[in-house]
Amino acid sequence: MLGVPELLVILAIVLLLFGARRITKVAGEFGASIREFKNAARDDDPASKQSKS
Repeated sequence: MLGVPELLVILAIVLLLFGARRITKVAGEFGASIREFKNAARDDDPASKQSKS
């Protein structure tokens, strides 16, 4: 298992490779895609369809 020092080193390397702006852009897009997936999964849930009828 990774400890805090190892995670900090990995974070520093990622920041050096990609830059802070690109990391925040990717994180925002990832959050939006997770949100969209949750909404789609909620709409396709058979239990929610049975309770509506």
